[in-house]
Amino acid sequence: MFITEAFAQAPAAAPGASAFGSGLEMLFLFAPLMVVWYFFLIRPQRANAKKRQETLSNIRRGDQVVLGGGITGKVTKVVDDTEVEVEIAEGVKIRAMRAYIAEVRVKGEPVKTEPAKTGTVS
Repeated sequence: MFITEAFAQAPAAAPGASAFGSGLEMLFLFAPLMVVWYFFLIRPQRANAKKRQETLSNIRRGDQVVLGGGITGKVTKVVDDTEVEVEIAEGVKIRAMRAYIAEVRVKGEPVKTEPAKTGTVS
């Protein structure tokens, strides 16, 4: 009753204007999002993949490995760039693809050297 029709109606949209704004506004919204995705998702994932590839390529005879199915064993022979021979029990050897090795455990602890004794002998 007190509100006239002119104030109650929404203003007419300009021809050619969209509800989301211009393409430049969309770019300003998505560019920072892409930067955040790169630094928090893509970059760490690439670093992890590079580290895993380096670990798999450095497998040597005698390393303890865990295969994808949870089987543990000792590498007895490096067949080629894609396969290794793993001894899973005494006298039981299997060939495994490097890609299916889940974890590489080192041969063992490095030998600890005792510190040299200093002083005089009496």
